Amino acid sequence: MSPSIATSTPVGLGELLDFVRPRHRAVLLTRRSDGSPQGSPVSCGVDGRGRVMVSTYPERAKTRNARRDPSVSVIVLSDDWNGPWVQIDGTAEVLDVPEAVEPLVEYYRAISGEHPDWDEYREAMVRQGKSLLRITPVRWGPVATGGFPARPAQGS
Repeated sequence: MSPSIATSTPVGLGELLDFVRPRHRAVLLTRRSDGSPQGSPVSCGVDGRGRVMVSTYPERAKTRNARRDPSVSVIVLSDDWNGPWVQIDGTAEVLDVPEAVEPLVEYYRAISGEHPDWDEYREAMVRQGKSLLRITPVRWGPVATGGFPARPAQGS
């Protein structure tokens, strides 16, 4: 069996969003007050304006960090561990209820489709005091896959 060779494919914004839309597993990176990174595994979706959305709570570290420093990164992963992934650097906006309710509906739709009872969902979001992070992509790396660099894989 020949070794898998790593790939790195530059993409434009449209291709990036097409890549991210069906993928909902990610790691969100924010900065703590001392500047060190804070990582959170999250579920994500893409809204109609091309922003990456993450549902959260106001008390979470990622939310507090994004309020203080909106420069964040999201590493979007494929379901398959060896599948393609991409890092998106962007600017986060934090929305709290009640302003977050309709964007949370859009988040749910992006990940799971239609809810059987939207009124119930909206009430739950308010009752839970949910927040939503919307991340506008500013810069992104190529869509990448893991594997060997071409030189070692070819036996050079």
